[in-house]
Formats: sequence, structure tokens, C-alpha cells
Amino acid sequence: MPDVIKKPTVDILELFDNPYPNRDYLITHVCPEFTSLCPKTGQPDYGTITIEYVADKTCVELKSLKFYLQGYRNEGVFYERLTNQILDDLVTAMAPRYLKLTAAFTPRGGLHSTIVATHVADGWSPSGGCCGGHGHGHGHGRGHGRCSHD
Repeated sequence: MPDVIKKPTVDILELFDNPYPNRDYLITHVCPEFTSLCPKTGQPDYGTITIEYVADKTCVELKSLKFYLQGYRNEGVFYERLTNQILDDLVTAMAPRYLKLTAAFTPRGGLHSTIVATHVADGWSPSGGCCGGHGHGHGHGRGHGRCSHD
């Protein structure tokens, strides 16, 4: 049987024009059935991936995002790496004004993990409270601008 699940690469992501490029508005996509593999044991890891972003010129098309995320199903990868890789791929594809990726994994061995990575485009600050002011700025781990809401 051929492997129909492709490796997750930025090339899988399809985009469409932002219908309101002059407005800051928050887009949220939630994948409650995310699966990857533990790189140590090969056992499946389950979690919820939440993507919140303010688009600039383009938005991500949902079917392609689903296929991209499904590509991790066969990947042995640590949570920290996959969270930051997904963020980097989405930023590379879309060049959003703001993107926050939250990866919340189900318990394994009595522990659960939540990894959060953010991107804030240089020179951008939210207008009209589009991001809700809930701990999204400062470009943690990304070295990018600051959010005026925090």
C-alpha cells in the first residue's frame, strides 16, 4: 500500500488572498486530533494544535493545512521542535503580521506538555484589540517585534 501521507513541508500549504488586508482581525484554527510520534519510543503522541494569526496579504487554505498537519503522523519529533517548525513553516508561507501556535499534548507517563511559540512581524503592533491582549506578544523565541497589548 503506498504511503499517502506526505512529509510536512511548506510546499503543501496553499494560500489565498486576504479579503481584508487593511484590517487586523484574528483568525483561529484548531486541530483537536493532532498526532505525531515520540522520537524515543515510536509511540504516538496526541494533542491539540491551535493556530491564531493576523494575516497580512494571504491566508492559509484549510484543506492544505489539514494535510500539512497530518504529515506529522509518521514523524518522530520532540514537541518543542514540531511546535517551532510548524510556526516557521506557516510564517514562511504566509508572512503574517502575527502568529501564535499552541501545541497542547495529552498526558504520557503522568505528564502533559503545552508548548507556545509566537511570531510578530517587525514593526507591527495590533490595532483595535484584534489579539485580545492575552499574552501573545514579545516575540518569545523568535526575536521579532513587540506587541503593544502586553
